Amino acid sequence: MSTPCIICVAITGSVPRKENNPAVPITVAEQIESTHEAFEAGASIAHCHVRNDDETPTSDPEKFGRLLEGLNTHCPGMIVQLSTGGRSGTGKDRGGMLSLRPDMASLSVGSNNFPTRVYENSPDLVDWLASEMRTYEVKPEVEAFDLSHIHQAVKMNREGRIAGTLYVQFVMGVKNAMPVDKDVFDYYVKTMQRLAPEAQWCGAGVGPGQIQVNEWAIAAGGHTRTGLEDNMRLNRETLAPSNAALVARAAELCEKYERPVASWREAREILGLRAA
Repeated sequence: MSTPCIICVAITGSVPRKENNPAVPITVAEQIESTHEAFEAGASIAHCHVRNDDETPTSDPEKFGRLLEGLNTHCPGMIVQLSTGGRSGTGKDRGGMLSLRPDMASLSVGSNNFPTRVYENSPDLVDWLASEMRTYEVKPEVEAFDLSHIHQAVKMNREGRIAGTLYVQFVMGVKNAMPVDKDVFDYYVKTMQRLAPEAQWCGAGVGPGQIQVNEWAIAAGGHTRTGLEDNMRLNRETLAPSNAALVARAAELCEKYERPVASWREAREILGLRAA
C-alpha cells in the first residue's frame, strides 16, 4: 500500500493540564515549539486550541492569530487546523477565528454526549460555521462522533454546504460517545466507501484507544490523528514526553504497514488545499 498517510497532531485540546502531563503545551510559545517538534517528526496537520493563562480553554481570536502566525513562520507548509469545538466557547464565538483564514477548521455536524455534558451542535450553528468556512475558504474536517454524523456530512457535501473533497474524522473512545470498537470502525470505513468514495477519512482514538485506532486507520489506508489532546501516555506506566513522541509512534506504524508518511506538500494535494 503506497498511499501516503497524513498524520495530524492535536497538540493541546481543551482538557489536559500541566498537572496531568507537564509536556502539555499551554502558552502560544509552548504550542509553537511543540508543534515544530511534531512537524519534524512527521505531522503535516496541526489541530489547534488556545488557552488562557490559567489553562482554561478559550476561543479568543487574538490568541489564535498569534498561534497561526507563529506556526506559519516556524512550520512553513504545515497545515494549520483551528478548532471550533464547544468546550472553548459558545454559539458563534466558536467560529470567531475563521476570518483568520486558516487552512482548515474542525466542524462537528451533530450533537452527542461527552463525559459530563452534552456536546451541543444545533443545526443552525452547524450551518453558520459551515457557511463561514466557505466564505473564508477554510476546509472543514468533519469530526464524526456517531454514524449519523457521517451521513450528515455526506448530505452537506452533496448540497454544497461543505465545499470540495469531503474529509471526515472518526472520533472513537470519548466516554459516553462511540467506543473504540473494530466492528464499528470497519463499518465507518465501509460507509465512507459506499456514500462518498472520493472522500478522505481519518481515525482518531482517545486515551488508551489512540494507538489502536492509529493502527486500524493506517492499516485500512486512511489517515490518522495523535497528540496530547487525546492521550497523554505512551503506555499505562509512562507519560508521553512530547507530541513528537506520539507522532513518531504513528510514523512507526506507517512503516509497519508500508505506508509512506505524507509530507506537507502531499497532504495539501490529497486534501485539495491551496499551496503554502
